Amino acid sequence: MAGRIRDEDIALVRERTSIGDVISETVTLKSAGSGNLKGLCPFHDEKSPSFNVSPARNVWYCFGCGAGGDAIKFLMDAEHLSFTESVERLAGRAGIQLRYEENGNAAPRTRPQQGQKQRLVAAHAAAVEFYRAQLSTAGARPAREFLAQRGFDRAAAERYGCGFAPDAWDLLTKHLRQQGFTSQELVTAGLSRESRSGSLIDRFRRRLLWPIRDLAGDVIGFGARKLFADDDGPKYLNTPETPIYKKSHVLYGIDQAKREIAKQGRAVIVEGYTDVMACHLAGVSTAVATCGTAFGADHIGVLRRLLLDTDAVAGEIIFTFDGDAAGQKAALRAFEDDQRFVGRTFIAVSPDNMDPCELRLAKGDLAVRDLVARREPLVDFALRHVINRYDLDTVDGRVEAMRRAAPLVAKIKDREKRPEYVRKLAGDLGMEIEPVQRAVLAAASAPPATAARDATPAGRPAPSRPEPAVDSPQFMVEREALKLALQEPVLAGPMFDAIEAAEYLHPVHVAVRAAVAQAGGAASATGGAVWIEAVRDACADLAAAAVVGQLAVEPLRIDGEPDPRYVSITMARLQFGSVTARIKDLKSKIQRINPVNHKDEYFALFGELLSLEQHARALREQAAGGL
Repeated sequence: MAGRIRDEDIALVRERTSIGDVISETVTLKSAGSGNLKGLCPFHDEKSPSFNVSPARNVWYCFGCGAGGDAIKFLMDAEHLSFTESVERLAGRAGIQLRYEENGNAAPRTRPQQGQKQRLVAAHAAAVEFYRAQLSTAGARPAREFLAQRGFDRAAAERYGCGFAPDAWDLLTKHLRQQGFTSQELVTAGLSRESRSGSLIDRFRRRLLWPIRDLAGDVIGFGARKLFADDDGPKYLNTPETPIYKKSHVLYGIDQAKREIAKQGRAVIVEGYTDVMACHLAGVSTAVATCGTAFGADHIGVLRRLLLDTDAVAGEIIFTFDGDAAGQKAALRAFEDDQRFVGRTFIAVSPDNMDPCELRLAKGDLAVRDLVARREPLVDFALRHVINRYDLDTVDGRVEAMRRAAPLVAKIKDREKRPEYVRKLAGDLGMEIEPVQRAVLAAASAPPATAARDATPAGRPAPSRPEPAVDSPQFMVEREALKLALQEPVLAGPMFDAIEAAEYLHPVHVAVRAAVAQAGGAASATGGAVWIEAVRDACADLAAAAVVGQLAVEPLRIDGEPDPRYVSITMARLQFGSVTARIKDLKSKIQRINPVNHKDEYFALFGELLSLEQHARALREQAAGGL
């Protein structure tokens, strides 16, 4: 099998590929001005075109769903190919002979018949059919009874591809080998494993199985439920980590729920496979569940992409948990993840402490829909849970409850809601509003030491500058500076890199600026799709990665081609806000100092003020167009 494609060949494929020609085979593109093209996105339903292609930079980006990249990435997403397979497809179009590296030596190789991902997906597809056929056998009666007892008929089992792993050691392994799959492929896929004697046996045995699918609908793993009392394994057993199955990224039911999640702007997080089935069958079509792991940052990334979870389009994330202690603990853990979402987070807890599957079985489909409809803000639940742990009839209890609850209020993303929650917390505690307000302000103004150190250069007091609104001049100039770094790194790189990251205030812009530095800095880049992808890959946040795609195709706010003068003006405007804020802070501090008792400090600050004011005048002239 061929090794890794040489980097210079990949670069040549990108250079000789017309991204417009590649995408035009599946998307009708029309002129969008400034040399760009526009069409309807192939990755989500939309009524007006938001899918943009920039032939000059060989990149594409959808402002609707947030997907983007180069021609290689388009084929990967549109046709579910691996990176290697996409490069090989484009090389064939361009007549390029690819060379592969093996053991450090470059040599021409023949194209593999099928990539690893396709082989592993094909093995899982064959396993699904095998397990589904087994569900109708006599030995699978306990599995059928399990489903029936939870309200799922044969049609439901077929809809979700439920199957049964028979009471045999290697029946599936032999079946898949007969279909041409190798032992190594079966082990790599997580379908088979080595026994103590060294022979290959099935991973799953005597269990009810649910196939786990990715966003594209391909089966990438299985979840297996114990059915027999003499089975000494765990209650649920999942496919191990494989090249195609990463449990921290996988959400069960996402293939069936993704369109409704995008359409409704809502995702319901439940705890198990049967809960997903129950919700979908009851009409809650946006339900998904994790697979053998806690809900985490990578799952949030998947949902944010589907929800278009941005400042402009904020969705709803609804967690359903049991009302027991474990469920309450999970809900509080979810609140810790709340800050990763832009949208609103809620919790839905059944008054009878039943999960959605139990609720549907006991009270019907309407009860499941009502459970979601009666959701409450996650912060309300978290506050109530914290407060209930203390005796509010005592002074000590009220004060301690206030101390524990204040940081939760301080974490509320929507700052306009914080005063209302301060009043609510004060009322719930039976306290005056002033001490509660002070506790919340203290919690909000006490960021982690590392964050404060990273955000503020050494020796400089941190000016008080709020996050800029999306229509503010500060937001616009931050965006323009980042566009210059991405689209024109050769021109803007040195000036862009010389400006400190602290000049950026919007959190997403801060993340993109950090990604530019992580990718090596704009000054070291030559531009084009390779540079943009490098920045995108360096983004630690999905929202930032999406914004990189936007900035890569969004026109600059200048008529004609940018020049050094325009870069200089933009960078001056970027810095002007922070300098004026520092001047304001210094003036305030100087006014509070007695020049007689603290003469040295007073004159040191006064000298710094004069220097800053001189710097501000220079920036003002530079921002006005003077170099």
